[in-house]
Amino acid sequence: MTSKSAWQSLQPRDGASGCWYDIAAGDFAGRPALFLDRDGVIIEDTHYLSRPADMRVLAGAPEAIARCNRLGIPVIVVSNQSGIGRGLYGWADFAAVQAALSSALMRAGARLDAILACAHHADAQAPFNIADHPWRKPNPGMIVAAGERMKLDLSRSLIVGDRASDIAAGRAARLAGGILISPRGDDAEYGAAMILRDEDFAVDVTSSLADAVALLLAGGRLALTSTAT
Repeated sequence: MTSKSAWQSLQPRDGASGCWYDIAAGDFAGRPALFLDRDGVIIEDTHYLSRPADMRVLAGAPEAIARCNRLGIPVIVVSNQSGIGRGLYGWADFAAVQAALSSALMRAGARLDAILACAHHADAQAPFNIADHPWRKPNPGMIVAAGERMKLDLSRSLIVGDRASDIAAGRAARLAGGILISPRGDDAEYGAAMILRDEDFAVDVTSSLADAVALLLAGGRLALTSTAT
């Protein structure tokens, strides 16, 4: 699934393979992107969210996304959705939640440029019971696929997530860095994420997406043009 030919064989909004995507029209070629996990970053993590009525957008998240939109930086959601693989809900439910999220973001002048999701999990029902599927984070398949389809500059892109597996997926995709959303900053996810830091992959910690975007923009790390000299 991580090869270009396999990616191009997938159809938008067709989850039969366990891999679902939706990409907005636009020219994204050569741009760095901001990749986001969904639950715990943009919306509250309610565990196996399947109903729009249960969705709660986190404070400041729409405004943070809108800041990136105004700068021309693509914002892309990459989400593990094992609840679909486990048979707890379906792709139609996922799409309904996404539609509700898009409406909530639109009210704040924000939008998502792409959404990719993976239903595979070791405990999923066949045929989605692939434990180490290339698209399932911490594997980089969703990021790589978006990069290929949208012709992004992954080397200058970043990822924000609330789990170390999100950050690990960014490192495996050779992004520039990642930010862990950790309100406490002292949990197991924090320790696992910080181990991923090296000279080629920066890892930071903030308490919210709003703070993460502010940090990246203030430091010039999230920009359409490279600041390297």
